[in-house]
Amino acid sequence: MKFTSISHIEKLKASGEKFSCLTAYDASFANVMSEVGIDMILVGDSLGNVVQGQKTTVPVTLEQMEYHIECVSRGNENCLIVGDMPYMSYSTPEEAYDTARRIMQAGAQMVKLEGGAWLLDTIQGLTVRGIPVCTHLGLTPQSVDALGGFKVQGRDSDGAQAMIDDAKSLEAAGARMLVLECVPSDLAKQIAQELTIPVMGIGAGVDVDGQVLVLHDMLGISSFQAKFVRNFMADAKGNIKDAIKLYHDEVKAERFPASEHSFE
Repeated sequence: MKFTSISHIEKLKASGEKFSCLTAYDASFANVMSEVGIDMILVGDSLGNVVQGQKTTVPVTLEQMEYHIECVSRGNENCLIVGDMPYMSYSTPEEAYDTARRIMQAGAQMVKLEGGAWLLDTIQGLTVRGIPVCTHLGLTPQSVDALGGFKVQGRDSDGAQAMIDDAKSLEAAGARMLVLECVPSDLAKQIAQELTIPVMGIGAGVDVDGQVLVLHDMLGISSFQAKFVRNFMADAKGNIKDAIKLYHDEVKAERFPASEHSFE
């Protein structure tokens, strides 16, 4: 069984080829994503919204993340699996090490956490312990209350520079990948160009290295459709497998996201 590796994603960035990522929470969808060629699966704490019906991702527990990562791992054949570290499960480096251990033992090949410069010691500690880290800047759902709601981040010059500085610091600390969420396209493009690690966008324009969407959003079955979401299920005339394949193909061809799915 051959799995997509982090080094393979890094090679895609180096060659200029885009990579695709979707969230999954169970074995069946993981298997479909493997079959159609999706590069990465994010087992996201977005399961709180789309599976549990929560208003935010905050209530999601580590035990729940472990369960869903185990399910996805059983159905996966070749995708790189990234597992979210849930709310307040990495508030100290020591806590982060234990959380990462559990996420990796459940079946992930990389852990993802949200935040900027305050995470530098944690990322350094995880890295030297052999834990690949994906970081997350921009709209960070676990901090949505502190951010004042679901808003585009980095639109003013101070905010943009702070995000650039954070991104560079996170890379220097050892992060192997970065997610930018709800970030103006030009800013996201600049960050992707200035970093050597792959930069994955969700609502960050087409000029980053890869794209991620929440599965339920791109299938058009979520209760709320954000500006950056395209309903691939409608485009595929109701066929789930075709919708996932279409998403993968559109990302690779740089036809998604289009300008109507991006922020200025």
